[in-house]
Amino acid sequence: MSRSSAGKGHCILSHGFESGPDATKVAALAIAAEGLGWTHERPDYTSFDGRRDLSELGDVEARQAHLLALAKTAASRGPLVLAGSSLGAYISARVSLQVPVLGLFLMAPPTTMGRLPNLDAAPVPISIIHGWDDELIPSQQVVDWAHARRARLLLVNDTHRLSEHVQASAEAFAHLLQSIK
Repeated sequence: MSRSSAGKGHCILSHGFESGPDATKVAALAIAAEGLGWTHERPDYTSFDGRRDLSELGDVEARQAHLLALAKTAASRGPLVLAGSSLGAYISARVSLQVPVLGLFLMAPPTTMGRLPNLDAAPVPISIIHGWDDELIPSQQVVDWAHARRARLLLVNDTHRLSEHVQASAEAFAHLLQSIK
């Protein structure tokens, strides 16, 4: 975690399911945020992901509640941007409905989550990167979701992991941060 009172704002970067706070994509976002004078934190959700008895994706509600608590604290101190990958994108978008945020950055966001509410987000600037060949979340679902919100959408020749587009993800995130502050 990196925090200082001199930053432009604060970013909470949420990793995907069965990943971790040091995952390649969220680490790249952290570097981009720091380079632009934003502080950041990368919560560890691995203990929630391990709760397979609750669902195949672990305890999504507890993961979201954890992010909500962090976001409320951060938002009380100043400007906040939420970012996440896959399940981290889902909870970031859902939390944006409950906490004031300046923007959202979503990587490979699931638009539906079974018994959970569909993806929804606050009416703030939203930037999305998604793979054309995402094997878990059809790109057309994300296109339709982004279109309805007039979100900035970058579709890339990649799969769900976006492993070939880590730098493109960081650049798109930096663009979002530059556009809102």
